[in-house]
Amino acid sequence: MHDNGKHKMSDIHPHILNLPVEGMTCASCVLRVEKALKKVDGVLEANVNLATEKVSVSFDDKKTDIEALSTAVAEAGYKLLLPAGGPETSRASDNLEASDDSHQHEAYVQLKKELVFSAVLAVPIMIVSMASMTQWFMQWSPLTMEDVNKLLFVAATPVMFVSGKRFFAAAWRVGRHFSADMNTLVAVGTGVAYLYSAAAVLFPRLLGVPAGVRSVYFDTATTIITLILMGRLLEARAKSRASGAIKKLMGLQPATARVIRNGIELETAIGSIVTGDILRVRPGERIAVDGTITSGFTSIDESMVTGESLPVEKSTGNSVVGGTINKNGSIDFRATAIGKDTLLARIVKLVENAQGSKAPIQKLADKIASVFVPVVIGIAALTFVLWYFIGAIGFTPSMINFIAVLIIACPCALGLATPTAIMVGTGHGAAMGILIKNAESLEHALRIQTLIIDKTGTITEGKPSVTDVFVFNGFDKTEMLRLATSLEKRSEHPLGLSVVNYAVNQKITASESIESFRNFEGRGVTALVEGKAAAVGNLALMEYMSIPVADAALSIQKLFVEGKSAMYVACDGKLAGVIGVADTIKANAKDTVARLKSMGIDTIMITGDNEQVAAAISKEAGIDRVIAGVLPQDKAAHVKAAQAAGKIVAMVGDGVNDAPALAQADVGIAMGNGTDIAMESADITLMKSDLNGIVEAILLSRRTVRIIRQNLFWAFVYNVIGIPLAALGMLNPVIAAGAMAFSSVSVVSNSLRLKSN
Repeated sequence: MHDNGKHKMSDIHPHILNLPVEGMTCASCVLRVEKALKKVDGVLEANVNLATEKVSVSFDDKKTDIEALSTAVAEAGYKLLLPAGGPETSRASDNLEASDDSHQHEAYVQLKKELVFSAVLAVPIMIVSMASMTQWFMQWSPLTMEDVNKLLFVAATPVMFVSGKRFFAAAWRVGRHFSADMNTLVAVGTGVAYLYSAAAVLFPRLLGVPAGVRSVYFDTATTIITLILMGRLLEARAKSRASGAIKKLMGLQPATARVIRNGIELETAIGSIVTGDILRVRPGERIAVDGTITSGFTSIDESMVTGESLPVEKSTGNSVVGGTINKNGSIDFRATAIGKDTLLARIVKLVENAQGSKAPIQKLADKIASVFVPVVIGIAALTFVLWYFIGAIGFTPSMINFIAVLIIACPCALGLATPTAIMVGTGHGAAMGILIKNAESLEHALRIQTLIIDKTGTITEGKPSVTDVFVFNGFDKTEMLRLATSLEKRSEHPLGLSVVNYAVNQKITASESIESFRNFEGRGVTALVEGKAAAVGNLALMEYMSIPVADAALSIQKLFVEGKSAMYVACDGKLAGVIGVADTIKANAKDTVARLKSMGIDTIMITGDNEQVAAAISKEAGIDRVIAGVLPQDKAAHVKAAQAAGKIVAMVGDGVNDAPALAQADVGIAMGNGTDIAMESADITLMKSDLNGIVEAILLSRRTVRIIRQNLFWAFVYNVIGIPLAALGMLNPVIAAGAMAFSSVSVVSNSLRLKSN
């Protein structure tokens, strides 16, 4: 059930592009573009997001290329907008500029022009049409009804062929492929109204109607086009707000930076910076790229990347992140990552990929959208036939009911229901320092039942310190610490670092004469130190090396009762000492565990520590269940065991040695600063080490899915109610057009509520 290959690796290394698609207007368009791309040999996955009007396509670049993808989309009746600088510049380029921003702006301006042009003519057409139906107007007017109709024809024609051109052109593009979409519905509906009215004015005898007939529908056709254009404009504006997260992130990187070259400070474009350059940042300026401080002291506001509100103090040796703000000191730093390799660029890429992904809940909407337009056209045709032949109400009223069915049924809201909520939800999460890998991860987080959480660096601060030192078998305390420090300097374990720091404070110098260094994962390290066989690790390492530790029993018991970890130090087959290390739990650990319990989530702590130490830490954090003495490589097995019991399991770890467990879990949550391994293995990455981020990520998932369900409900109900009303002749086409436009705007607006939660 759970071993579904969610994170399995393959020999294929897919190329992933996020590219804008021109011409999409509804859920049917989304499916058509996806279907066209998936038919291309080498395409592994294609997900279209109607809200962003982009496609995320994963393909094997040994089998296909971007030109083949473009051709496939074009043959489906749409246009794939290619990056100016080639595939690699499609996102997260060296200057992080959005390659399609100018296109979106131009499209918005063009849409606005068409709306204004349409409204300027449609409003007078509507007024004159309504007035001409009154007796007093015709008595007052010097024009005959035939003259009025000709004027309406002249005014309506530019609206149809200028402002309405986009609908007819789009309908023709998909029609050539024997397909239909929202534009087909609008084009057929308004086209029928216009052509009938034009024929009634120009060729009345052909239709068998008297010249000057009052039943012309230029007002209906032009008003529908105007209302739909207005809806699209409002929708575009709302979608722009919804996609603001990426634009805001991309706007964090400054356009220029100060670089020190040959002792001279130069202001240069961000794209000219290379790895290894020394950059200078003054108070109040944004840091251009990732790097390491070489001189200076300051505090840096990292809130836009991590969500952490308090500035972080930085000095020589500390890392800095591009896009963050230098608050009060002047610093120099060496560039370590530029362009698409910076943390900011990777965050932008991750957020964009998440926004372009498709949630499982979308499957129902996709199935309906695949047959929606043809079914609606059939219902509209049946409506006309029944009213005309059985209802016998005449051609004109039957035609009006036909048009109303087509217009009310446009599936815009259905196509926007899920992607807009995903876009806003993942964007809002990024602003809080919660990076969500894809829509599937966001939806899965809703159903978490069991949360397995690593101890070191997750529940605890991950910054242990030496609290106790015991020596045995006549060894000197300083010599024992010197041996331990010599080995731990080559270890990356947090406990080892605490020993090294303690030795530095005690002015104990480590030996550089190290040979045959070995790391026993989950147990400790060994080496020859100045010819002596030294070892530092846990009880398992001592047992493996057959080193007796009975002399340390009382000291060890004391440490365990106090919730401290014990590090055994051995030399030449004898126990030299025991070092007690304590790691304090995070201030909000107990509160977070309590919140998780209140949400109905069972929390389990997993650790490599022995049962006594683990029990002390778990009791302090308020965790009832503990799995102790677990090696890093065995954590995934415990996750799998919980899944085998039928639970939806989340694993929380640091994203490095917990990577297998994070990958195995239904939802992997990595704590920390967004390292490569965390982003690769985890479904959700928390940019700061605040445990409350776990709760916030789950709550964000619940809110987002709730919004999606609301959107889908109203999109379905809108059509379930609207289509029958239109078919029964109870809905005027103009009102239908207004309702259709409102439905799309309401779905996007509802999704935007996620920003305020």
